[in-house]
Amino acid sequence: MNSRMPDAKILIIDDDRELGEMLREFLAPDHFELSACLNGEDGLQALQEGDHELLILDIMLPGASGIDVLKQLRQTSDLPVIMLTARGDDVDRILGLEFGADDYISKPFNPRELLARIKAILRRAGPPSSRRHVINVGAIELDVRSRRVTAGGASIRLTGTEFELLRCLAESPGEVVGKEQLSRHALGRRYMPYDRSIDTHVSNVRRKLASAGVESPSIQSQRGVGYCLLVDDEAV
Repeated sequence: MNSRMPDAKILIIDDDRELGEMLREFLAPDHFELSACLNGEDGLQALQEGDHELLILDIMLPGASGIDVLKQLRQTSDLPVIMLTARGDDVDRILGLEFGADDYISKPFNPRELLARIKAILRRAGPPSSRRHVINVGAIELDVRSRRVTAGGASIRLTGTEFELLRCLAESPGEVVGKEQLSRHALGRRYMPYDRSIDTHVSNVRRKLASAGVESPSIQSQRGVGYCLLVDDEAV
């Protein structure tokens, strides 16, 4: 009998019971333990009581919507979240990212693609291997080991994806980092034309830095290319 502990415990909140069962069976060979809730209220309770490493969250739920669940979760937790959205519904995708989702996948989806997204997010959330453990740029400090960002001693709460995006920019201050590189580093996948995920995550990081009173460094965009982390009067 195989008594191996699961590599990660994952919660899915989706009112499609058959989808939950299918994903449980599909993820089991990769040693992921999946539990399921059919509505947002039960899902939030399960998150409070469990020790999950990742959440798969459907936008369309009975009662509290997936966005409502995400907003409440982000008040207290940086748990990685993959949103399930309707194909072609850009509004839901952008809303999910704006409220702190790490990534999204559109229904219907290939389970192999979801598995790839899960593995990419969990790799980023795992123990870092970078030789640089603390990165200082302007007023901010990124601790790669603890995955914390501080400014003037005050903590700035970022999601895992937001942290990796800021880290990628901070490792090359003053240089433009292309969207392809940012997507691979922060999302674990290729950049696709018309995908606004990176832009939305950048907007979230800008807003959080501004709320913390950080004026330098700032994230500047180079249209059609990527983004750059600038300190004071540096120019692209």
